[in-house]
Amino acid sequence: MSGMHHDQRERPRESEWRKSTFSNPSGNCVEVAEAADGSVAVRNSRDPQGSVLFYTRPEIDAFIRGAKAGEFDYLTR
Repeated sequence: MSGMHHDQRERPRESEWRKSTFSNPSGNCVEVAEAADGSVAVRNSRDPQGSVLFYTRPEIDAFIRGAKAGEFDYLTR
């Protein structure tokens, strides 16, 4: 994802973050939220105060479509 930004944009509110229902019960998952500028914010659920990465909607769309098509299945165990 070439448009990845690691910057100081306004973080989404805590109530806006979502993670997959398939996530590990101990919280080992990524969380996503819509940022104020319309981009998609991504963070590590184990470090909610840590870094947040921002992606454009087209970048997230391409990733989700690839994930649904099984393109990243090799990364799971």
